[in-house]
Amino acid sequence: MTKIIPLGAETRERAGKGTARQTRRDGRIPAVIYGGKQAPLTISLEKFEFTRVLHQPGFFTHLFEVTVDGAAHRVLPRDVQFHPVTDVPLHVDFLRVSSDTRTNVQVPVEFVDQDKSAGLKRGGVLNIVRHELELSCPADNIPEHITISCEGFDVGDSIHISSVKLPEGVTSTITDRDFTIATIVAPSGLKSEEGAAS
Repeated sequence: MTKIIPLGAETRERAGKGTARQTRRDGRIPAVIYGGKQAPLTISLEKFEFTRVLHQPGFFTHLFEVTVDGAAHRVLPRDVQFHPVTDVPLHVDFLRVSSDTRTNVQVPVEFVDQDKSAGLKRGGVLNIVRHELELSCPADNIPEHITISCEGFDVGDSIHISSVKLPEGVTSTITDRDFTIATIVAPSGLKSEEGAAS
């Protein structure tokens, strides 16, 4: 089950650039909650509280429970707009989700068992082709990361999506090919030795 992070918010009576600027001057960040066959809800978030959760790993894969005027809304962050110079968040879009909502998210990959890879033990290098996987997940079961074991892989081997065990209900959005996530490549010293031997 995905961890749900609580987040307080206030209703914004009006939308628009002038109102958004005033919201920022008041130390808050304008945001909107949309989707779920309901009207969009314009809100504002406390700047310090939001910035703290924004910089935690996996921000876009976490569920949030945004409480507005006593009503809780379960949401996923979909977009954050930043100031081009200061990198301060200017606006946030949240998608309303329910238990039957599926969503596409970028999930980071974590490689383990590198000490059990014959290729890596011989000095091979793990060449990561994809640091993240785009996955289709139930909104209440988004993995924080996908763990991939390097055990048994040798120099010249590739790790494909077909060899990765995904959590129940989670699928790759790319279904037309068995794409490569990483390869074990020979270090330059090993390549030159092999070239000399042949």
